[in-house]
Amino acid sequence: MNTKALGTTQQEGFFSWFHALTGKERRTFWSCKIGYALDAMDTQFLSFVIPTLIAAWGLSKGDAGLIGTVTLLTSAAGGWIAGILSDRIGRVKTLQLTILWFAFFTVLCGFAQSFQQLLWARGLMGFGMGGEWTAGAILIGEVIRARDRGKAVGMVQAGWAIGWGVSALLYALMFSLLPPEWAWRSLFLLGILPALFVIFIRRFVDEPEVFVAQQQKIAATEERASFTQIFAPKMLSTTLRAVLLTTGAQGGYYAITTWLPTFLKTERHLTVLGTGGYLAMVIVGSYVGYIVSAFLTDYLGRKKNFILFATGSMCIALAYTRLPVTDGVMLFLGFPLGFCVSGVFSGMGAFLTELFPTSIRGSGQGFSYNMGRAIGSLFPLMIGMSSQSMALGEAIGVFAGTAYGVMILAALTLPETAGKKLES
Repeated sequence: MNTKALGTTQQEGFFSWFHALTGKERRTFWSCKIGYALDAMDTQFLSFVIPTLIAAWGLSKGDAGLIGTVTLLTSAAGGWIAGILSDRIGRVKTLQLTILWFAFFTVLCGFAQSFQQLLWARGLMGFGMGGEWTAGAILIGEVIRARDRGKAVGMVQAGWAIGWGVSALLYALMFSLLPPEWAWRSLFLLGILPALFVIFIRRFVDEPEVFVAQQQKIAATEERASFTQIFAPKMLSTTLRAVLLTTGAQGGYYAITTWLPTFLKTERHLTVLGTGGYLAMVIVGSYVGYIVSAFLTDYLGRKKNFILFATGSMCIALAYTRLPVTDGVMLFLGFPLGFCVSGVFSGMGAFLTELFPTSIRGSGQGFSYNMGRAIGSLFPLMIGMSSQSMALGEAIGVFAGTAYGVMILAALTLPETAGKKLES
């Protein structure tokens, strides 16, 4: 058997969906993927500079946590607003506006002179952060053909892990070249880079044909759907179940990623968490999880894929909080941690795109995903409060397990949409 020829055939089959894309579809794919990576890069800068800010400004851990919570809440509001805007002014224009918005306020963070100024700048940055995901997910979901939508949207989602990795590299570079008091500011100032990318989007990315057809229909009939139609009787059940699905995914993610480092450092006394090796394992695992889930969401279907990765995430939470682990084991577990909790999200954009009709797709997708984010952001707070009466590890397990359980139940009740053609 010619193994070389067999390998080539398998490789061509693996990437055949991308080779089949038109020039317009490829430009849209790369613009959404790079935009999402830049969004992640600007967003993750804060996590790296918090120790420096605590030392320089005397911030408490509560102050640092407040910045993160405010960012999540404003990003939830921004995501819904961007969804409504994308139905009104277009997916591409909304994507441009959200990128410019989060780039501007990321740069503004670099000029902050106090905790209050940073809190305001970061909070305003959140509007663009959440809005970019909504606009980009709708755009790529509408452009790609039905049979490849899950793979394409999932590959775009994988841009988050790339942006996370780039932010870690830039952090290492800036703090090796500059003193800490200048390094953290320079990191935020690099947040201007995404604004330059808008020039490419403006020149080379067009609105999806299904959206253009919908706008022509509106112009002919002078009837435009209101964003409140996602709460109309025939859509309300779908909207609420979609919120439960995204609440489970994001509540579980925040429960695990927010409190696990504290639990492992304070109760398990592990030192590997402070090394770049552990972070690298989590980031690589996240990227691989996004990619694998992207293909499985088309192969298995949206619902089975959600259930598979939600179950895997529950098992990871159990392993971290219940099993005796050493530094070596913890380093190894970084990969499946990133793989499972990130892979959960890979099929989300395609699924939400398919759940809502074109006339209210932005409103429905923006609201359901970002309401889930807003509710999910409360899980770390509830774990912190519960840990006063129960062990921290137990609290993490309870809330993470509950979150992913809710996600599985929501997935079971929602319709399977894999292969669905979008119609206006």
